[in-house]
Amino acid sequence: MIINLHSLHYSSHMVTVKLRCQKGIPPSLRGRAWLYLSGGKVKREQNLGRFQELDSECGDPKWVDVIEKDLHRQFPFHEMFAARGGHGQQDLFRVLKAYTLYRPEEGYCQAQAPIAAVLLMHMPAEDAFWSLVQICEKYLPGYYSAGLEAIQLDGEILFSLLKRVSPVAHRHLKKHKIDPVLYMTEWFMCAFSRTLPWASVLRVWDMFFCEGVRVIFRVGLVLLKCMLGSQEKLKACHGQYETMERLRAIEPLYMQEGFLIKEILELPVSERDIEKEHLTQLRRWKETHGELHCKSPPRMHGARAIMAAEPPSRQDLQQKPTIIVEPAQIINRSEDERKKEEKKKSKANKKQSKKDSSLNTANQDQAPQHQALPSQSQALLKDTNLQASNQSLSSTEHDTYL
Repeated sequence: MIINLHSLHYSSHMVTVKLRCQKGIPPSLRGRAWLYLSGGKVKREQNLGRFQELDSECGDPKWVDVIEKDLHRQFPFHEMFAARGGHGQQDLFRVLKAYTLYRPEEGYCQAQAPIAAVLLMHMPAEDAFWSLVQICEKYLPGYYSAGLEAIQLDGEILFSLLKRVSPVAHRHLKKHKIDPVLYMTEWFMCAFSRTLPWASVLRVWDMFFCEGVRVIFRVGLVLLKCMLGSQEKLKACHGQYETMERLRAIEPLYMQEGFLIKEILELPVSERDIEKEHLTQLRRWKETHGELHCKSPPRMHGARAIMAAEPPSRQDLQQKPTIIVEPAQIINRSEDERKKEEKKKSKANKKQSKKDSSLNTANQDQAPQHQALPSQSQALLKDTNLQASNQSLSSTEHDTYL
C-alpha cells in the first residue's frame, strides 16, 4: 500500500485508496490505515493528553460494572483476550471506560465491546479509543444511544432497499411480519464482527473505513438475498421462526471472503440511494413515532466525507513512528587498542598468505566460493549492537498488533 496518507483528501489519491481497500489493506499497515481513514489520527492530535486524562479517572460505577462483566465475552479464543485480566482485557476496559467518560450522555452499549476489541487487535489503546469515537460519531451516529432509534431507522432503510435488490426476500419477510431489527441489529451495531469469518471481517472493515456505512448495508443485502432470494431457498421457511433460524445460520459459502467481496462490489447500492431512503424513512418515522429523541450528528459516508467536513492540517497527519532504530554508534578506541587490532590483522593476513601460496596452481584462476567480508564491514558488524524491537511487525491476519 504505497500511498501518501498525507494526501488522502485529494480525490485522485482517494480513488487509489478506495481500490486498495477493496483489494484488502496489507496486514502490517491495516491499523495505521484505519486510524488515518477514520480521522482518528487527526482527532488524537487535536486532543493530545485527553485519553490519558480519561484513563486516569475512575469512571461511573454503573458503567464500570457492566463493562467488566462483558470483557471475557469478546473473542475469548483470541490470544489477546483469552486470559482474564490479561493485557487485552485491560486495554479493552480502558477504552470502553474512557468512552463513557468522553460521552457520559451515551454511556456504554454492549455492541461497542466487539468493535473496540477488533480495533485493539490492530492498534494501541489510545488509537483504538479515537477510532471508536469516530465510528460512534461519524460512521454510525446514534447507534449506541438509549432507545436505539438510529438502528431502527437503518433497519427500515435496509428493508426498503431489499425490495429493489431481492423482491422475493422482501415479500417473504413482509408476509411473515419479520421486523428488520430482529435480524440486522447485531449485524450493523457490531459491523459484522460477530457474524462473518475473520478474513471477511477484515476485508469488510477495510472498505467500511474508506467508504462508510454503505458497505454495511451492502453486506446485509447480500446475505438476505443469498439466504432468502429464491423460492427454492424459502421452501423450508414456513414462518417467522424458521426464517429467523435460517438467518442465524448463514451458509459458510455466502460469508466466504472471495464470494462476499465480489457480491458487495457488484451490488448497485450507492451513498445517494441510502441518503434518499433515509429522508423517506425519517419522514415516515415522524408521522408514526414523532420526533427522534436522540439528536445524533449527521452521518459521514467514509474517509472522504470526514476529511471534507473537518479538513486536517499537515501537522495533524504527520507520522510519528513508534519504532525507532538508533544509528550505529561510533565507538572511540584508544590508540593502544587500535595498534593491537592492527597487529592481529597483520598476523591473520600472514597466515592467509601462507594458505594461498599452498594452493594448487591449476585452481588459481577459479573464483572462491566464499568471499570474506571487507575489514571495514566486519568492524561495523562488530560495533553495531542491534536491539530487537518490542513492537509487533507480524504480517499475519490474526495478530497485527500485540
